[in-house]
Amino acid sequence: MARSQPGTSVIVYEPHLCTGCRYCEIACAVWHCGAMDVTRSRIRILFDEGRETERYAAVNCQHCDDAICCAVCPSEALQKDEKTGWVTQNSSKCVGCEMCIVACPLSVPIFDPALKVAVKCDFCLGDPECVKHCSSGALRLCAREDAVQANARLYLGARDDR
Repeated sequence: MARSQPGTSVIVYEPHLCTGCRYCEIACAVWHCGAMDVTRSRIRILFDEGRETERYAAVNCQHCDDAICCAVCPSEALQKDEKTGWVTQNSSKCVGCEMCIVACPLSVPIFDPALKVAVKCDFCLGDPECVKHCSSGALRLCAREDAVQANARLYLGARDDR
């Protein structure tokens, strides 16, 4: 796995802090579409009513170091920005084939029927609305290296030995 440049930021989700309010979805939809249509949000909150704790899960782009969505895009609409580490999208190049959606392990990109292209997190030009409007603090920005450690701790049960 290629190591990203120091200082690049990604969004980290802390499931124990999430209240399921969905403000992040609303903020994303309003920012990108000008409407409170959460079906067009580029972050999704999933619900598991059967769990006592951590009943919610955020699905958002991880801006992977080796982004498979970029590799499968036949029109090169998705590219890895080497400076920021973000997977960026050029919607004018997208042919709407949805290969990025199929290839992504989290199925993060969504097909926007109004735009007739696949869309994904664009980091709101560096100031993510989902993070700004997360009232519980479940979404936060951190350095990519710290995010890898946090995700390993949260999802793989790894210990943080720093």
